[in-house]
Amino acid sequence: MERNAKCRIGTWRIGQPEVRIPLTLPTWKLPASTRRREACYKTSADSGFGQGFVTVPIPPTSTQREHALSLLQRRGMMRLREFGEAGVTATTVSRLERDGAIVRLARGLYQLADADLDQQHTLAEVAKLIPKGVVCLTSALAFHGLTDQLPARVWVALDRKDWRPRIAYPPVRIVRFPAEQLAAGVERHLIEDIPVSIFGVAKTIADLFRYRRTVGEAVVIEALRETLRQRKANPADIARFAKQAGVWKTMQPYLTTLTSDG
Repeated sequence: MERNAKCRIGTWRIGQPEVRIPLTLPTWKLPASTRRREACYKTSADSGFGQGFVTVPIPPTSTQREHALSLLQRRGMMRLREFGEAGVTATTVSRLERDGAIVRLARGLYQLADADLDQQHTLAEVAKLIPKGVVCLTSALAFHGLTDQLPARVWVALDRKDWRPRIAYPPVRIVRFPAEQLAAGVERHLIEDIPVSIFGVAKTIADLFRYRRTVGEAVVIEALRETLRQRKANPADIARFAKQAGVWKTMQPYLTTLTSDG
């Protein structure tokens, strides 16, 4: 078989079931899994358009189903694009959802129906949907156990140059950070086997002072008081991040008062 660079079909491993598709079919009529590939093979080098056939292996649906469930057991959550990269078609994913084996958490995001949900499940969802984002402000505060208030939206920090994500659920609130602020004080936590980027406690306190008019000064002061009481961060680290964020002059009187009282 000769490789045909003009056809947008991919190659498969030998031994899989195959189907022959006439080259006379327009590209849009080919199977979705076929259209996504970058190269194809014709049965005849001299046949020309309208005479040749493309040999395309079709993995058994049962095998795809088992593979999809196995992947979700290992990864926790997966996007539709990730299924496609693993050789699982969108049709198989739809059937699994229809059969109740998996659930769609958000557009293009799936999880096993019987998966054990972590208390911070929503943060794992956001991490999959916004991989460049960092959980921040009151959402980070709640994750670190420094407030009893559960924010209605997940606060996510993004670089000023990144595109704003379009997701309907879970509800998020995007804040823009300079590149140097976005890279500072980031911790990686595993939630349902999903790595989630979250700002550490000292960095979160400094950021809260930066956004004190947005989140409320009472929330900011209480967060600083609780951080010192629980010893989740020491004053030196808090002061260092406050200086980097340019809010040290604002924070200093509060930090001095609370440390002297303690």
